[in-house]
Amino acid sequence: MVTLRSTPYLLLKTKTGNRRLPLKGSNHWTFGRSDDNSFVLPDRWISRNHAMLQFTEQSDFYLIDLGSRNGTFVNGRRVSIPVTLRHGDRLTFGQTELEFHYPASKNNTEPSLIREGEPLTSALHVRRLISVMVVDIRDYTVLTRKLDETVLSAVIGSWFRKSGDIIRKSDSWVDKYIGDAVMAIWFHGYQGVTKQETQKICQAVSALHKMTSALYDKYPLPFPLRIGTGINTGYAMVGNTGSGDRPDYTAIGDTVNAAFRLESATKQIGLDIALGKETYNYICELGTSEIAFKEYKVNLKGYDLPTVTYAGTYADLNNFLRVNSLE
Repeated sequence: MVTLRSTPYLLLKTKTGNRRLPLKGSNHWTFGRSDDNSFVLPDRWISRNHAMLQFTEQSDFYLIDLGSRNGTFVNGRRVSIPVTLRHGDRLTFGQTELEFHYPASKNNTEPSLIREGEPLTSALHVRRLISVMVVDIRDYTVLTRKLDETVLSAVIGSWFRKSGDIIRKSDSWVDKYIGDAVMAIWFHGYQGVTKQETQKICQAVSALHKMTSALYDKYPLPFPLRIGTGINTGYAMVGNTGSGDRPDYTAIGDTVNAAFRLESATKQIGLDIALGKETYNYICELGTSEIAFKEYKVNLKGYDLPTVTYAGTYADLNNFLRVNSLE
């Protein structure tokens, strides 16, 4: 479980005074009129499921509109993609106003992450074995030109919300929201990647594809939504990589960079998923039937030599999971 050394909060402004809403006990909070929200706001201008706030291992808070009818505003500007909140930002849902507070600790730095059961350490970086997944919405620019802003906000908000749910259920979290893409990280032990971890990664990819495809039946889209996926496994440095008063708790290094490049390579080769060699080897160990991905050599941006990747379709992945009873 991830906790904070100090507690950020939202200040809800009401006619009878200000009310503090602590952001603790979870890594995401939802807002809306429905009783199943983390914070229920009795405002008739607010949607039943209006917006979501997510805390990531980067030590950042992201605000995501969930396709609300009347919009989500930060400092007076409507947002349609995830935005990073800063201390003092003003949030508006309907006619409800809140103020975001991210208190600094005594040494004047942002709250840092600690995990229950782990010893505190002064080390800023740790070398860890990780798997990185980057998922990108195809033809997003075309979509923005063909869709009304309200519909676009609803579609993208729904996609981000459901993507976060799928990724969290697979024992990961969304490390970054990048316009029309998400990046997720799985940490592995020093003994390597377990079969259970590999299976959860594969199941998350399959679930993301199915969820994305289903949006075409729910919204008036000009064409079915498609996603591309890049996954890479290897060692990276993990820790506080920022400076000043905005540290970033994330992973850096070639393993992460290659995952982004592999996702871009899916467009090069006209397929859905591109895997790094280590990821491919771990997936092949899951069952007696190998996954029907083929080997390709691709030119990744920033790399001098061609890189080997194993690529295929979501149908190939789903068939592999089904044949090996891993769905």
